[in-house]
Amino acid sequence: MKITTLIENRESITEPGLSSEWGLSLCIEVNNHSILFDTGASGAFVDNAKHLSIQVDSFDAAVLSHHHFDHGGGLKRFFELNSSAKVFLADAPDGECFIKIMGFLKKYIGLDRDIMDHHRQRFEFVGGPTEILPDVFIFPQIVDTYPKPLGNKHLYLKTEGRLSPDEFSHEIVMAIKENEKLVIFTGCSHNGILNMIDTVAREFEGVPIKAVVGGFHLVASPPFHFMAGTRKDIEKLGKSVLDYPVEVTFTGHCTGKKAFSILKSVMGDRLQDLRTGSRFDI
Repeated sequence: MKITTLIENRESITEPGLSSEWGLSLCIEVNNHSILFDTGASGAFVDNAKHLSIQVDSFDAAVLSHHHFDHGGGLKRFFELNSSAKVFLADAPDGECFIKIMGFLKKYIGLDRDIMDHHRQRFEFVGGPTEILPDVFIFPQIVDTYPKPLGNKHLYLKTEGRLSPDEFSHEIVMAIKENEKLVIFTGCSHNGILNMIDTVAREFEGVPIKAVVGGFHLVASPPFHFMAGTRKDIEKLGKSVLDYPVEVTFTGHCTGKKAFSILKSVMGDRLQDLRTGSRFDI
């Protein structure tokens, strides 16, 4: 399996011509298929893909981890270049996605409604475990064994003019089975990275987890990037991921630099950085 980070918060170290932005987009090549996992906040992932010699029109499927703009903001450009691939995602939330900053600034952070309406036939809303390609599975019903990230406290759903906490029923976790091992893709892990891993582990009891890839949502509130939780909380999280066990974890985006540093002190070489343009084989 080959994974390319098409866009992420931080600039590329090896490819200075690539754009970066607050968001995430991955190209996953496995079993003769090409999957787009999230599209970043804009269409910039398309320019990066071209720079990296990845053809957007060749994607067999696209998956949106949840209904936030920084993961689905590139849909317009994706549809302009790819005329056939379905976009798989969980059912829409019961309300509009908002963030509340400093207690009073409210901003819509959901998907573009016009694009959703105009390309309605391209979306596949999934209500249960689904195999979208051979050995590629998405799970929209995530277990609630562990607490959700503290950073979620700034994220809401607006229904009939009122804000209520977003419980993230619109988030999915994706798992790919290859060579009798699993690779798990989490997007932002608003449901909690341990719940995401646990969901997959229950579905594939006894199958080793080779890698976890995605954000952990350990920042309190963009754009300030304060860490959500204490150092002790983050250290405990890192130890728990290792306990599953997960062979290696690739994280970035909403994990945040401070939390990543603490996780690294616990997980060592079993934790790797995601950055715009990074490529790795699993």
